[in-house]
Amino acid sequence: MGKFVAFMLVGFPLIFGAVLYYFQYYAYYEEVTGVTSIMVEGREVPITNYEGIRAESSNLKMRGCFNVDPAEFEGVAIAEDAVPLTPPSWFECYDVEALTHDLEAGEATAYYATMDDREGMDLIVMVYPDGRGFQWRQLNDEYQE
Repeated sequence: MGKFVAFMLVGFPLIFGAVLYYFQYYAYYEEVTGVTSIMVEGREVPITNYEGIRAESSNLKMRGCFNVDPAEFEGVAIAEDAVPLTPPSWFECYDVEALTHDLEAGEATAYYATMDDREGMDLIVMVYPDGRGFQWRQLNDEYQE
C-alpha cells in the first residue's frame, strides 16, 4: 500500500505535468505554410517563404514569419504599442527576444495590418528594412478596459 501511495504522490504529478506541457506547447497548434499574401488595411500584400502557426483554441496563438517588400507598408498605421508575443519554443523562425529588442531599438517597424481584426484584437505586422516580416495578434486597448 505504501508503494502505491508513493507512486501517486510522485508519479501522478509527473504524468500530469507532462500531459499539461504537451497540451500547452504542441496539441492545439497547427503549422501553416503556403500563404502567398496577407491582408493589410483591406488590401492584399504579396509575401514569400511563409512559416506560421495557429490554433483553434485561441486567436492569440497565431504567429508568422515571411519575406515582404517593405515599400508595401507605406502609409500603413504604425503600431506604437506592439509587443511580440512568445510562441512555443519549437517555432524557431520567430525569436521573440530578438524581435522585441529590434522593435525597441528602431531596427524594425510594427504596423497595424488590421485594427480590431477579431473582437478585441489587432493584427500586427513587423517589417525589417531587408524585407523580413513577422506577424502576430495582440489584445487592443478596447479589450483591456
